[in-house]
Amino acid sequence: MKVAYVFTTSGHTASYKLGKMILPQLEQGKHGAEVVGMMFFDDNTYLLREGDSLGERLGRVARDQGILLMLCDQCALERGLAEGEVGNCRPTNTVAGVQVGCFPDLYAALAGNPPDQVISL
Repeated sequence: MKVAYVFTTSGHTASYKLGKMILPQLEQGKHGAEVVGMMFFDDNTYLLREGDSLGERLGRVARDQGILLMLCDQCALERGLAEGEVGNCRPTNTVAGVQVGCFPDLYAALAGNPPDQVISL
């Protein structure tokens, strides 16, 4: 089964679930599902800041396993993690490989390898 995660919950919840549960399972090859993408909203975008230990680990796993990492463009712009304007921006100060976009960009990026389930955390 292929899954995509959408991190929408504000606060410590997403970093805890990702950092303590999902990421260690992915690193150990024991997650039980193929993760094809992750989309981050609001302050969850900070997880993918350059130099953030959790973000750097996630970036390595994403590169190794072909997982899409995408930040909401508006959220990233507001937090200094993207440059440009809504609908036409690029990531900055993020871990390598991160993309920035909105739902149409997410759908297009996952079209070639669509998830069977989308899980919101």
